[in-house]
Amino acid sequence: MDQSPKFAVIGGGSWATAIVKMLSENLSTIHWYMRSVYAIEHLKKQEHNPNYLSSVEFDTNQLELSNDINTTVASADYLIFAIPSVFLKRELDELTEPLEDKVIFSAIKGIVPETSLIVGEHFEKYHQISSENIGVITGPCHAEEVALERLSYLTIACSDEEKAKIMVNYLSSEYIKCKISDDVTGTEYAAMLKNIYAIAAGIAHGLGYGDNFQSVLMSNAIKEMKRFIKKVHKMKRNINDSAYLGDLLVTGYSVFSRNRMFGNMIGKGYTVKSAQMEMNMIAEGYYATESAYKINKEKGAKTPIINTVYAVLYEGKNPKKMIKKLAEKLN
Repeated sequence: MDQSPKFAVIGGGSWATAIVKMLSENLSTIHWYMRSVYAIEHLKKQEHNPNYLSSVEFDTNQLELSNDINTTVASADYLIFAIPSVFLKRELDELTEPLEDKVIFSAIKGIVPETSLIVGEHFEKYHQISSENIGVITGPCHAEEVALERLSYLTIACSDEEKAKIMVNYLSSEYIKCKISDDVTGTEYAAMLKNIYAIAAGIAHGLGYGDNFQSVLMSNAIKEMKRFIKKVHKMKRNINDSAYLGDLLVTGYSVFSRNRMFGNMIGKGYTVKSAQMEMNMIAEGYYATESAYKINKEKGAKTPIINTVYAVLYEGKNPKKMIKKLAEKLN
């Protein structure tokens, strides 16, 4: 494996911007695909992303910017996808460049709605990418704290440890600490599920529940996550590791959590559509809820929290009544 690979980031949102910032600490050139021509032109002139993490200034000499995904994909060996899962298939449908010889890392914390697959499984099934060339970048890590250069942690999962080490080498810095995992499927499911639990936490907060209830909700959420992931991918893992429990806690409690914010609005009486319109970012947990609910119909794990969020978001059930019912099931 080439020890000096070329890297590309696919996406123009806050997490993509944060990843480019991380890479810029270690690379002289980063290829960056952004769909918005306006954002690219603004970045070239003003040296920051106008829409996300605008406080982060870039040396534009390090950036090879393009709004053509094929140009970016052709230019790099390692591709980091950091776009909302709901848009992934649309972007991939525009690809004419082959992916078979690329190493793909997903920084997408969601599930592909059209296929109900986590991103790695989607690439393997529909784009014939070898599992050894697929990895995951997960938290606990909020883009906003990366922008502030606050000490943050990442988990890099890949079945090929050498590829994981290469990714660690180029993402690490004084404020980014990385660890390696071989649980590619489990960490990716955890990154998807924690957004659903953050919505539940937000709904409860919007309804006026306090910290005491939130702590019980989160402790039940990690047990539910363990049951769900065990059903979809059984292997030895410590659910208390930061990739699972840590990521759940930061997403459930942080003021930067868009999923918690979305849930909070639902709890305060917003409709799903009005909450989505109010936010200028995608709440991945909304789409993940439907997919996780459907997956679990086949797997049969005990998932009262997922079921509650699904009932509120997709069946129009009353949030106050549903959280009250959920509270009686928690322990």
